[in-house]
Amino acid sequence: MQIHEVFAYLRARDGEAAIAFYKAAFGATEKFRLVEPGGRLGHAELMFGDTIIMLSEEFPEYGIHAPDPAARGTFAIHLHVDDADAMIAKAVDLGATLVRAPADAFHGERSGTIRDPFGYDWIIGHSIEEITPEEMQRRYSASGGKET
Repeated sequence: MQIHEVFAYLRARDGEAAIAFYKAAFGATEKFRLVEPGGRLGHAELMFGDTIIMLSEEFPEYGIHAPDPAARGTFAIHLHVDDADAMIAKAVDLGATLVRAPADAFHGERSGTIRDPFGYDWIIGHSIEEITPEEMQRRYSASGGKET
């Protein structure tokens, strides 16, 4: 068996609001959506650059639930962008919570983390230097296993 693609599939209590946030904060574009006659979002596909992220609202009758936005995050999506500081600031202005302020890290990236209003953590970063995996390991070991 061969894997052809992998998609993250997010669940939100308010799909319309989530799509609007991802468009405004991250520049996502909507490919399409499927909506039940009663208005519940059954499926949407959003383009984040060249990557599709799928989204639906909750379907408790099928065991499909959205995260609690007030709970601690257990999953993160990493966006690699041109300007992490600007995108993080924009997301926070649009209602995200700053989890970790942007900082330069040992692995050659400047990044920070936000939690969107729907309970998902997003690590947003941009490259500040190209380094080998061996150099990353050396720096990581020298830091005592700390991120920055």
